[in-house]
Amino acid sequence: MIGLICRGIRTRPPARRARACPARGFRSTLDTVKPTPQPYPLPKTLDELLANAAHYAAYCLNYSGSVTPACFLLAAEGQRMLTPRGLADEAQKNDFANLARLACLAWDATACVMVLEVWAKFATPEAPLDLTEAPSEALDRKEYVILAGESRGGNRQQFLPIVRYDNGKFYRLGDPEEPGVEMQGRFAQILPPKAPDAATRELAQALLAAQEARVTPGGRGR
Repeated sequence: MIGLICRGIRTRPPARRARACPARGFRSTLDTVKPTPQPYPLPKTLDELLANAAHYAAYCLNYSGSVTPACFLLAAEGQRMLTPRGLADEAQKNDFANLARLACLAWDATACVMVLEVWAKFATPEAPLDLTEAPSEALDRKEYVILAGESRGGNRQQFLPIVRYDNGKFYRLGDPEEPGVEMQGRFAQILPPKAPDAATRELAQALLAAQEARVTPGGRGR
């Protein structure tokens, strides 16, 4: 059993000397993916989308020391990325998850990857998981980037250990660990089980517009 807690993103500007991941400047946006170049500028499969999501996470950690949560989408118009206004409380986390579901409907996504920075603690044969202790408060907690990938052909979840220097600065992402269990909770089942019809897509696009989610065109060659 695994205990997880998603780390929120700052909603205030960083200190003058701090550097923020470029995605932090976004509102809730559906944008062409930044930064570039990526391993797969024109991804076609879930595995390629996972590789691009890992590249994004490493870039953010190198640039600012933390990861801005994101949802990567694979749609007919190309690869897209959605980022939240913030994840400071339960309401904002639910809003981001629901916005990601709307984006998958609006753009008829065939695959998506949620990118989340988390604290995790694990049960062992000697010590069952203490559900009364938050992972963020556990002495043996570990930092991970979770890539929760979904496609209609199957799902894949990867845990990427965050390796830091003794001074706390980011060093690298460790080799991916695949827990072999389905992701559960608010950030699961983001992709609709079947392709939406035209009316559903139009309704989802209208709801995105009402929530001021900015959509940019194409960007396939970036």
